[in-house]
Amino acid sequence: MEKDYLKDISEIRSIMERSSRFISLSGLSGIMAGIYALIGAYIAYEVAYSYETVGYTEQLVRSVRENVTILLLDALGVLGLAIITGVVLSKRKAKKLGLVFWDKNAQQLVINLLIPLAVGGALAIIFYQEGYIKFVAPMTLIFYGLGLLNASYFTYRDIRLLGLSEILLGLIACVYTGYGLYFWAAGFGLLHIIYGAVMYYKYER
Repeated sequence: MEKDYLKDISEIRSIMERSSRFISLSGLSGIMAGIYALIGAYIAYEVAYSYETVGYTEQLVRSVRENVTILLLDALGVLGLAIITGVVLSKRKAKKLGLVFWDKNAQQLVINLLIPLAVGGALAIIFYQEGYIKFVAPMTLIFYGLGLLNASYFTYRDIRLLGLSEILLGLIACVYTGYGLYFWAAGFGLLHIIYGAVMYYKYER
């Protein structure tokens, strides 16, 4: 009798979770996004950095400005691959769970994630144009973290820890300017891989 009671509670809780949160988010997509970010960071390093330009120097600023088109394409490529992979894997997970992929919760998640990202992206462009290149990478990490905190209300709450980690890393990067690419690789690369692995083993294994 007690086992049946606990089973009923578990089923009710599962139904409520499915109706109020987007649970099709794939941990594997986080791992892949991290791998893409590390590859993109390596390409950016090869394009704009050298042993002589490590650290925030005028030479590094010139190198970034001279190669801004390549670096922008690199970043967009990483973002595009991460989005495509995330959609494909999350759709597959939703189908496996018998859920609708693009439901109200998914829409709310995307909207709440995009608002801080849009603001952070606009500020990053302004900072770049004004010559504050050293704060571009920290700013993207901070606003991405804020976006994740917003989105966490519509999916697994575990994503809050990733968001807080991104914000903390961005704040540290504001102090150690000139090493933004390394912090960027750690935030978008390593943290995503760790988060994705934890999510996969916790919810999908």
